[in-house]
Amino acid sequence: MSDFAEALASLNPELGQTEGEFTLRTRDDNRLAVDTLLPLAHRRIEIFTRDLDPQLYDRSPVIEAMAQFALRHRNCRIRILTHDAEPAVKAGNRLIELCRRLSSYAEIRRSHEDYRERSDSFLLVDDYGLLERKLASRFEGRVSFKLPLEVRRLRSEFDEIWERSSTDPELRRLHL
Repeated sequence: MSDFAEALASLNPELGQTEGEFTLRTRDDNRLAVDTLLPLAHRRIEIFTRDLDPQLYDRSPVIEAMAQFALRHRNCRIRILTHDAEPAVKAGNRLIELCRRLSSYAEIRRSHEDYRERSDSFLLVDDYGLLERKLASRFEGRVSFKLPLEVRRLRSEFDEIWERSSTDPELRRLHL
């Protein structure tokens, strides 16, 4: 069991209440962090990713948590920015299909070309939850359930990129 898994086992994390920053070292740590953060969301989920991180987000617990989030919270928003959706579309990524079904609540955009050299990846949940990896290609990162200043900073960057980004033609459903 990893250090993060051990720490989490002794906590019942609450968004905006549970203090501390936890180090993530492995894919399993990241999955556990995602699976713990998403069900805590009440208003918004934002994901900044290079390729929709299929090892993290194309999994049943994530799809179920996001679907429940949209069903439980009337004014919720899921926004996802990705640099390249083509591999995910070709692989039949379930997150894309979920966003298509929940189009009133969820949207995926392709990041503007000015931002495609960014090497980081992050997940923001409401005003407090954060999972951040400085290098999206690696699983070393951090997660926190109460880091409002960092969430605010990253959300500001996310909003800037979102405003300059557009819907990726790869993500449009073909109606035959």
